[in-house]
Amino acid sequence: MTVRLLCFTNFARMIITFLGTGTSQGVPLMACTCSICTSPDARDARLRSSVMITIDNKNYVIDTGPDFRQQMLREGVKAMEAIVFTHEHKDHIAGLDDVRAFNYINRWRAQVYCTEQVADALKREFAYAFSDKKYPGIPEIDLNIIDDRPFQIAQVLFQPIRVFHLHLPVFGFRIGNFAYITDANVIPEEEYEKLQGLDILVLNALRREKHPSHFTLEEAIEVANRIGARQTWFTHISHQLGLHDEVTKELPEGMFLAYDGLKLEVAS
Repeated sequence: MTVRLLCFTNFARMIITFLGTGTSQGVPLMACTCSICTSPDARDARLRSSVMITIDNKNYVIDTGPDFRQQMLREGVKAMEAIVFTHEHKDHIAGLDDVRAFNYINRWRAQVYCTEQVADALKREFAYAFSDKKYPGIPEIDLNIIDDRPFQIAQVLFQPIRVFHLHLPVFGFRIGNFAYITDANVIPEEEYEKLQGLDILVLNALRREKHPSHFTLEEAIEVANRIGARQTWFTHISHQLGLHDEVTKELPEGMFLAYDGLKLEVAS
């Protein structure tokens, strides 16, 4: 499915690909026999959350979870410009080792953009990649440290949006009139100003029941109404939310459940 929207940006064309839309354990959940985990609808099968932004044939991936390799193969990705991390939880960084394929085939050192806190976690999790003693075949990674200020990769401007995952600071990102926010249950008041005038908002909506560090569906709808994007797509979904087809029917106008492989095209 491709959704076409008008967007006043400097890009002729931007494609957003949902690489994964599931929570930390994915859907189906191992050993679970609920109606969602056993659903025959492909939209109810969710890899760990990640998104790819393609502009001028250059790919920018936000988060490399445990399913990164599978997602790259499914989408036929042959090269990328950069990887941008939202935060350091394992379901968002665990697949970073698989950049080795791009290192080798494209002679490309992975350009990673993240906060100092995330960089410290990457150095712990992938210590062999940053060791002074280089083992043959280790991933080749350049860490580019970012903070609250906008930063540019190639010709693309990223605006960080600081949100909170309980007490953990997490970055969402705005690119043009598109914004992506995952793993959050608080958006500070001052950050809402950065989210005005959006065509597409992607926002986490874990489940219906209250959760200490994620927006529930009801809370996500309230946030989406306040931001007022032309379209809002919910992601980072657990099996506790319900069947894709049934939940979709309950959503307000202009709000939708994202699913793996969905592509949104934004054109000026």
